[in-house]
Amino acid sequence: MEGFFHALFFLIILLHVISTARRAATAAAGIKQAAADRAALLSFKSLVDDDPFRALSSWNNGSLHYCRWRGVSCGRRHPDRVTALNLTSLDLAGFVSPSVANLTFLRRIDLSDNKLDGYIPEELGSLRRLRYLDLSVNSLRGTIPSSLGNCSNLQVLNLANNKLNGEIPPTLSRLSGLRDILLNQNMLQGTIPDSIGNLSSLLVLSLDNNNLSGAMPPSVGSLLSLKTLAIQFTSLTGTIRPTLTNLSSLKELGLRGNNLHGEIPHFAELLFLSFQDCSVNDLSRSIPISLGQLSSLENLILGMNYLTGEIPLSLYNLSSLKNLELANNQLEGTLPSDIGNALPNLQFLHMSYNQLGGRIPASLSNASELRHLEITVNEFHGTIPPSLGALQSLSRLELAVNRLEARTPSDWSFITALTNCTGLRVLDVGCNLLQGMLPKSLVNLSTSLLYLTFYSSQLSGIIPAEIRKFINLTYLDMGINNFRGTIPIDISHLWQLQYLDLSNNTLSGEIPPTLGNLTRMDKLYLGSNEFEGAIPRTLSNMLVLELLNLSNNRLSGSIPQEVLTLSSLTNFLDLSHNLLNDSLPSEVGNLINVRELDLSNNRLSGEIPDTIGKCAILEILHLENNLFQGSIPPSISNLRGLKKLDLSKNFYSGQIPAFLDELPDLHYLNLSFNSFEGRVPMKGVFKNASEVSLIGNSKLCGGIPELHLLKCTSDAFATKHHSDYKLRVILIPICGAILCLIIIICLLGIHHLIKNSQRKPQSRFSLRNRHAKVSYDELLRATNGFSSDNLIGTGSFGSVYKAAMNYENVDTVVVKVLNLQQHGAFRSFMSECEALRSTRHRNLVKILT
Repeated sequence: MEGFFHALFFLIILLHVISTARRAATAAAGIKQAAADRAALLSFKSLVDDDPFRALSSWNNGSLHYCRWRGVSCGRRHPDRVTALNLTSLDLAGFVSPSVANLTFLRRIDLSDNKLDGYIPEELGSLRRLRYLDLSVNSLRGTIPSSLGNCSNLQVLNLANNKLNGEIPPTLSRLSGLRDILLNQNMLQGTIPDSIGNLSSLLVLSLDNNNLSGAMPPSVGSLLSLKTLAIQFTSLTGTIRPTLTNLSSLKELGLRGNNLHGEIPHFAELLFLSFQDCSVNDLSRSIPISLGQLSSLENLILGMNYLTGEIPLSLYNLSSLKNLELANNQLEGTLPSDIGNALPNLQFLHMSYNQLGGRIPASLSNASELRHLEITVNEFHGTIPPSLGALQSLSRLELAVNRLEARTPSDWSFITALTNCTGLRVLDVGCNLLQGMLPKSLVNLSTSLLYLTFYSSQLSGIIPAEIRKFINLTYLDMGINNFRGTIPIDISHLWQLQYLDLSNNTLSGEIPPTLGNLTRMDKLYLGSNEFEGAIPRTLSNMLVLELLNLSNNRLSGSIPQEVLTLSSLTNFLDLSHNLLNDSLPSEVGNLINVRELDLSNNRLSGEIPDTIGKCAILEILHLENNLFQGSIPPSISNLRGLKKLDLSKNFYSGQIPAFLDELPDLHYLNLSFNSFEGRVPMKGVFKNASEVSLIGNSKLCGGIPELHLLKCTSDAFATKHHSDYKLRVILIPICGAILCLIIIICLLGIHHLIKNSQRKPQSRFSLRNRHAKVSYDELLRATNGFSSDNLIGTGSFGSVYKAAMNYENVDTVVVKVLNLQQHGAFRSFMSECEALRSTRHRNLVKILT
């Protein structure tokens, strides 16, 4: 018995020794592993180049345990082992350290919404405990490491919004527990791996905005637990797979922006396959594979593809649908009259840019949660149902570019009904067949309205002053109608307005200077009306204005210098087809960002200011049909991006500058009807006759043969110089004799002139004083600035214009304009007058003055 107790005591001692040794070994290993975790964290920090919020400053504190560092979490069972690294939204810049893989107890890594660069380390594939990996919204590049397929416990993989390329690694199919795959907003290529269908637990598959191609693999239909399938804006081709009907748990199907074609699968249609005696001809047994089985589907997004045909009626059996988006396809047919009853949970209905027709179903009012109704650019007709006013949640109603009608006051009752929609923010009914005056009830719409358009309809009357009630309005488009009267001063109270289009109406009067109060305006269209007076200088208060169009009006006076100081103008400034005069202010050089400048068809004069060369972004410059003169300023050579230049129908002179053929993007140049002279360049834009117009410049020569200009005299002389040299010795004596003969003839001519010198001056004097004088200004107005529209013909010594003026009981006269730069023009004109003075014929015009 005593031996037994001795043995027992020895065993207890032995177990204690073993336990102590094991604890010591464990402690030693723990210390070693803890040191490894700390070193891994410091290695991560060492590759962070920028930490603007000093989020990692605590990592330098030697007295603070690393488990208490910001973003670091440790486990309960293993308090010294790092289990989570959460450093999201801290603007950290740098690289992801491969040493993170040494944190072997990591379960969660979230480095999203930073500025990390470089590659995803292959070493992360060794983290067998990792369940959550989120590196989204960074600038990571390279490929997705195939080693991630070794993270057997991974449930969430989010690498969205990076710059990743290459293919989706098939090894991800090993991750049987994966629930979410988010790889959207990258540059991934290739096809979707067919093995993706092995992920039986997958709930979310998002591959939007990549460069993926090919057809959707049939295996996707086996993801029975899938709730969200989003593969938008890639390059998928083919038809929508019938196997998608197997996804009974699917809540969101997003395939927008691909190259899918064909018809939408008939969701309740049965596909018959035979299983009897293995005969494919015996259809005694069928298997339903309709999308109508997707009873949980809430979001169906198939927009921006090439889908054709009609929308299957069975789609409307998906009563759980909240978002139905089929826009930008080629769908036909009509909407069922009971759509609102069939889809009572609908919140977003977007079917714009198709070929749908018929009437807008009144039953849509039964989808009481409907917020967005967008069916623009279709072929819907009939009236707009007033029942839409029952949709109290409606915030966006877009019905533009259809054939909807409002011909009688009762047809406008939908406006009155919409006053019940207190949350309405967007109302777009433009480009329809809406006639008559705007109903008075319009001003009772919600003051939350941000966007209001009635463009391109058949509206008339005046713009109601009560429009000032829409204090939150940012977008107002009433262009291309028949509105008359003046612009109501009350529009100036719409402080939030950013876009205003009143163009193509018959509005008149002056442009209100108070429009300058709209300091948030970025686009202003007032063209093609009957506005008069000066351009308000107060428009210069619109400091964010990008686009200004005042063309085709009757605006007069000079161009305000203040308006030309708007460096915010980036799209275009169009003041063409008005009555603007005076010179072009040198402040035009402040338009350093404008891409198009059109001042054509006015009465601007003087020279082009040299400051125009500061408009470095300018691509299109129209100055034609004005009274500009002088030469083309050398600073034009600074406009390296210039594509179109039209200086026609002015009074420019001198030679065509050589720098015009050096503008690299210039592909349209019109210099016609000026007074240019000399040699035409043959490089750049001048190499193509279809890109340049030089007619009406009689002193130009040379150029490519297609321009059909005379050869330059110097060229002809150069080609014959060597042969003429031999003739000089022979011709000199002959020329001497001829010279003597000419002197004799000249003496006789002088004698003849002396005999007639007393008669000719008298005739010319009488010719000048017989008729009353007409001022140049009268002729300028009568010919509309010597417009080409009044040009009758052009001869060697001048041009003839039609003039509308009352003179000696004559309503229409002709004016001859001499080209005094042409040698002999004045002498020819006087000879012509001398001959007509004493000649009368019914086919000859009468000289008035």
